[in-house]
Order: sequence, then structure tokens, then C-alpha cells
Amino acid sequence: MATEERIIFQSYTWKKGGRRPKLDPGSPIVCRNEEDGLRRLEKVRLGQLSVDGAQVVRMSVDVETGDYGEPEYLGAAGDVPDAEGE
Repeated sequence: MATEERIIFQSYTWKKGGRRPKLDPGSPIVCRNEEDGLRRLEKVRLGQLSVDGAQVVRMSVDVETGDYGEPEYLGAAGDVPDAEGE
């Protein structure tokens, strides 16, 4: 079983429409390492990216089967969904 560690930067923007706005996830970005992901997160905190919030997570991935392990949250900034989903 060949597993790899992945650091994912996930951004969110508010989508208007319907009865109430909801957080819309952007395309996930696979980061080179944890520092790269946290650097992107800092740009969100400083308002340098056009998103309303973001999270950085670490996950184990089984490359043979495509199975993902539970995410380990490394940081968040701005508006992000809670753990149970929004």
C-alpha cells in the first residue's frame, strides 16, 4: 500500500442566490509542503487573495486505490465551513 502525504489549500467564497448565501469551495490546490500551504493562508489573512476564507489540511492518500485518510486541519482564515459542513 503506497501512501503519500498531501497538503491541500482549499479556498471559499460566498455565493449569493436562493434564500441565503452559502460558502462555495474553490478548486483545491495541492501544495509543495506545509509551509507553502500556510504561506497561501497568510495571504488570505492579509487580504491579498480574492477569497472569503481558506483552510489548509494534511491528508494521507493511498495512490493505488485513491482512498483519502481523515484530514488534519493545519490552519484556517476568514469564513470557512464548520467541521459538520455548512
